[in-house]
Amino acid sequence: MGGSQEYVPGVCNIGAAETQMRWIAGWTGLAITLALATLLIAYRADPRWRLLVFLPAFIGALGFIQAKWHFCAAYGVTGVFNVSASTGHQDTVEQAESREKDRRTAFFIIGLSALSAIVVTAVVYVIRV
Repeated sequence: MGGSQEYVPGVCNIGAAETQMRWIAGWTGLAITLALATLLIAYRADPRWRLLVFLPAFIGALGFIQAKWHFCAAYGVTGVFNVSASTGHQDTVEQAESREKDRRTAFFIIGLSALSAIVVTAVVYVIRV
């Protein structure tokens, strides 16, 4: 997608400022995932506690995927977009066909993020030291 600042249904619904926020969410989720997993493994926590890794792993994956794709899943589900140079502004997606394309992409991103988080959580769950 590159540096495009144009709304494209199902392809791009956020601009550079919103994309930057998704990168921050991705890196934050990754850092929390690594810190939490390290602590839980180092202290030999009951494997069931390791399931807590799912949430930050999901947030990290969601942030990275949205940033890479220039597409906000929440915006896609709610029928809005923001390709302006700043955050906090949203325009409404008017056409039903465009809203449907956005919803499909949004749910795909959410599913892919969940799958990624499940894989990370499963790895952390089975690690034994």
